[in-house]
Amino acid sequence: QVQLVESGGGLVQPGGSLRLSCAASGSIFSMNDKAWYRQAPGKQRELVARITTGGSTNYADSVKGRFTISRDNAKHTVYLQMDSLQPEDTAVYYCNALAGSYPLLRWGQGTQVSVSS
Repeated sequence: QVQLVESGGGLVQPGGSLRLSCAASGSIFSMNDKAWYRQAPGKQRELVARITTGGSTNYADSVKGRFTISRDNAKHTVYLQMDSLQPEDTAVYYCNALAGSYPLLRWGQGTQVSVSS
């Protein structure tokens, strides 16, 4: 079973930046589209960014222009550069590979991002 390990979260002030990383233990991760999700307290998990195997990206409207998804297939790793962070970005962030529009792998533990002054 492929394991996903997210890292890079933390506490940051509004307007700050963080770079999240997600490393997968298997090559299946690199063979599929990949995505970052987030789940805020009391809310459903939502998709925030997606990158296809061809390198095309798309973003939720709430993060467009502020977040950038990228990947390193050789390292089975996907990244999320988050700039101009706002308190509403506070959530646990998760990554996954996608089968169509659906998460393919077992979820990792996620990484907490907290934006507060």
